[in-house]
This record gives sequence, C-alpha cells and structure tokens, in this order.
Amino acid sequence: MKITRFTFNPFAENTYLLHDDTNECVVVDPGCSDAREKEQLKNYIKDNNLKVVRLLNTHCHIDHVLGNKFVANAYNVGLEIHEKDLETLRAIPVYAPVYGINNYEEQLPAAYLKEGEQVKFGNTTLEIIFAPGHAPGHVVFYHKEDKTLIAGDVLFQESIGRTDLPGGDHETLINSIRTKLFTLPDDVTVYPGHGPETTIGHEKKYNPFLR
Repeated sequence: MKITRFTFNPFAENTYLLHDDTNECVVVDPGCSDAREKEQLKNYIKDNNLKVVRLLNTHCHIDHVLGNKFVANAYNVGLEIHEKDLETLRAIPVYAPVYGINNYEEQLPAAYLKEGEQVKFGNTTLEIIFAPGHAPGHVVFYHKEDKTLIAGDVLFQESIGRTDLPGGDHETLINSIRTKLFTLPDDVTVYPGHGPETTIGHEKKYNPFLR
C-alpha cells in the first residue's frame, strides 16, 4: 500500500491518500480548504490514474473535514465516520465562523465505521481500531502487512492529541494509546494528523506524556 500525504489548511492538517497497485484509492481526512488545495489533490489523483472508492474520517474536527463535500461530490463516494463522532461533525457549522471559515459545506455520513470491521479497497485491507479521547468517535486505520497506522490526532511524534475540546478526555486518550496503539509492534510507522511520522517504539521510549 502506498501512502501519500498532503498538508492542508491553516491548521497544517495531514490528508492521506491510500492506494495500491490496483489504483483504487481511499481519501482519509481531506482537509483541503480552498481552490488551490482542492486542485492539488484532484491533480494528484488524476495524474496517477487513481480511482477514489472510499472517503474516511478518523474523527470530525473541522481541520480534518473541510474537503469532505468536495471529495464526496467529485468522486461520488459516501462519507464514513464512527457514529460517536456524528455530534462532533454536526457542531462544525456553528463554530466554523469563529475560525474565520465562512464557506464550510457540511457533508453528512453515508455509513458508519465500527471497531473490529475492516476497510477494504483494491487488494488492501485495513483494520478499524476505536481510539477515543481526542474525539469521542476517533478511529485509526491499521495495515498489518506494511505495519503502518493512519492515526489521526491520537498520537504524534513525542506528543498526543489535545483533550480540551468538546468530547475530549485526557484519561480516555491515554488509555486508548496504551491499550490500542501500544499493543501494536514497535516497528509500526505512525502517520499522524499533524506533523511528521513516528513509530510505536519511539513513542513508547520518548513520548513525555506516556512515561
């Protein structure tokens, strides 16, 4: 599986395209917020002959969903989130203007992601892991064969997701990391929602929030 990262919007959010040799593609957390960013994403998909077959959100804070409507409409795919983050998603139109975002277009989910189920596309299978704490319906996507984890805002390089937003809970987040992420092999590469990649082993050893 190939992972392509784009960093979009004023929050410097990481958007991921996941694709394999079948050219089927999954868009995770599209944060593209203006015409230039949308064109960048669209051109990459076109230039690499990718076929977008799924649209996933790890969670539904504003910086991770700004491009949901664009991707859903451009590629005729339904949005998939965890049901416990629907309230997070529905709150965005109320607070978006506070961040100076007055052109937010809401895209509601067509289906819900559940822990223990799988995301399949092309020849690729991802495991869905429920990891709340940063957001009540946060999920991460694990590709066992390649030892890669699309982690959203649960775990960062030597940091963790903030828990002071509505629906956040510090104790829950720490428990999610320790019982869900830190049980994965140390050489799993973590692709976070902000910042550079890291590994499970590095965070076990060096993350100051988890010692």
